[in-house]
Amino acid sequence: MRKGKRDHILSVASELFYKQGIQATGVDQIVAESGVAKMTLYNHFPSKDDLVSAYLARRDELWLENFEARVRELGKSSGASLLALFDALEEWFRKPDFYGCAFIHAAAEFSSVSHPFHLASQKHKVKLLQFIRTLVREAGVKEENRTESLTNALFLLVEGAIVTAMVQGEPAAALRARETAQDLLTIYLSKE
Repeated sequence: MRKGKRDHILSVASELFYKQGIQATGVDQIVAESGVAKMTLYNHFPSKDDLVSAYLARRDELWLENFEARVRELGKSSGASLLALFDALEEWFRKPDFYGCAFIHAAAEFSSVSHPFHLASQKHKVKLLQFIRTLVREAGVKEENRTESLTNALFLLVEGAIVTAMVQGEPAAALRARETAQDLLTIYLSKE
């Protein structure tokens, strides 16, 4: 039962943090919306910072797991997986509960690069970059300089699409980024 209440509190808090922001969401609102006593929340999460850390850890794991699986599903061949990055993004952008990237939000709210929530955001982005690097290698880009160059370019396109979709409410940002990625792939893959 203890794990059930912990998960329920974390789920409610996660939804609120993602939709409203971390600093804008108070413990009292989390308690009210989760229907638990404040002492119950603090028994599971000794502080709001502990709750935020759990939220970011869970979001990191679930988002990357779902995104990577969807990219793999959409891009059956290696080269197609690189373009599937943007197809998966477009699907995410079109969901009614899309409020942007939780980690971009957290990094903006906690802008000190040494803050634990900012560091969690950096770690998430490094994992995303590593996934893209894996896809680039699977696509057959062998020379390390070219691998890094293409990886970084695709990562910037992914991040740019996320920010554009978030700020402008424009799901088509993923398609525009995909077109640019296609041009890059034509250049990089034709030289391999």
